Amino acid sequence: MEEIFIIAFRTILLYFVILIIFRLMGKREIGELSILDLVVFIMIAEIAVLAIEDVEDHLSHTIVPMIVLMIIQVSLAYLSLKSQKVRQMLDGKPTIIIEHGKIDERAMRSQRYNFDDLMVQLRENNIDRIADVSFAILEPSGKLTVVQKEPNEKHKQLETPLIVDGVIQKEHVDRIGKDEQWLIKMLSKRGYHNISDISFCSFTDGAFYVDLKDEQVRP
Repeated sequence: MEEIFIIAFRTILLYFVILIIFRLMGKREIGELSILDLVVFIMIAEIAVLAIEDVEDHLSHTIVPMIVLMIIQVSLAYLSLKSQKVRQMLDGKPTIIIEHGKIDERAMRSQRYNFDDLMVQLRENNIDRIADVSFAILEPSGKLTVVQKEPNEKHKQLETPLIVDGVIQKEHVDRIGKDEQWLIKMLSKRGYHNISDISFCSFTDGAFYVDLKDEQVRP
């Protein structure tokens, strides 16, 4: 009977410890978890299970590794906010699978993504025909984001991030057929003279969207 109470106590205690750790690690939708998040969550779950089963083991041997994992996850998440290279290494980057009704087989092969996966996810997005797709983007989480063609649509342009965290995204600039000098010139005309002050800049159908770093939201 005593062992049952010990197991119950350890279970309740670890429940609240894990709850606090997950809250400190930040909010993330289950479908949006990165590989790093999944690894940390799985390891914490395994450590908790072993601690509940082995009542002879001191709880500090369980809580300390959990805290270490939390520190690793929070530290890498902070680094990913500051560095695009770290962010792409940890989370990956989205891949365009379909563009204007045309499938990019090379992109599918690079992501080891097959046609069965594609058709299943298109059906989940209520798409019956690939020809009806303007864009289909495979997100780092594995989710397929689909932009459906509008009636009489010609060639809709996908919103393209040109600057992220003050850094010009050269491959995206190249993708729209422009260069960095063009981007700097166009932004300068609009009053944005310092690229490093820009948090996010995108380009869609000839129009720019610009958000400055730590810009105050006006009521």
